[in-house]
Amino acid sequence: MLLSPRHRRLAVALMMMASSLSLAACQRSGSGADPMATGSTSAAPSFQQTAKLGDKWKADPTNAGKGIAYANGLEALGQTDQQLQVLQQVSQSNPKDTKVASYYGKKLVQAGRASDALPILEAAAAAPDADYRVHSALGSAYDQQQLFDKAQGEYQKALALKPNDLSVLNNMAMSYAVQGDLKKAEATLRQAQALPNSQSQPRIQQNLALVVGLQGRFDEARKIASEDLPQDQIDANMDYLQKMLSQPNTWQQLSSKG
Repeated sequence: MLLSPRHRRLAVALMMMASSLSLAACQRSGSGADPMATGSTSAAPSFQQTAKLGDKWKADPTNAGKGIAYANGLEALGQTDQQLQVLQQVSQSNPKDTKVASYYGKKLVQAGRASDALPILEAAAAAPDADYRVHSALGSAYDQQQLFDKAQGEYQKALALKPNDLSVLNNMAMSYAVQGDLKKAEATLRQAQALPNSQSQPRIQQNLALVVGLQGRFDEARKIASEDLPQDQIDANMDYLQKMLSQPNTWQQLSSKG
């Protein structure tokens, strides 16, 4: 499928939104920390605290946990370039650690550098201990490169390892959306919404409202965006929906196959 430049920009934007569920930062430190773990919601560290994390890592540069903690501090401070430089060094210092490699690859995807992430994530996904998060991150990288069939294949592998994972279902749905298959996108998001823990991920409901709205069912989309949620989440959902649906020709671009 050939995409127009505007369609490509919109596709990348949607995939960046979709990937936000599965690219949460790990806040753990110390040897043995799992860099693939879901991030904490604690306050961002200060510059001084982040500098101390950097000193600890520099004193023990092969320690993946300390390197990840420092990189997360840099990310929280908005220093993405420095964060990725640290993760690159951590990955190079731990070449057999597929979790570190996949985490670095995911952060590259999150930064819009899918072409740099692909070889890292493909190698990590081929490892015997690759888990569902590696395949989901690789799917996001493929999506950014408009390799939608490959992306969806990776999401299927991720779901085989962890059925009904919300982040994977969300990513798969948005992959269908940017490919132009809004019906599959809607069905996948409704599958995710029906799961018992879907309320913990308001992005699912936001994206379902978006996909329904992109099909021209605007009243239904607004109802979904404000359904069974506290007021602050309703306001966030409506802002999100209005912003996305206000872009010129959004529905026509995403619902077009050619």
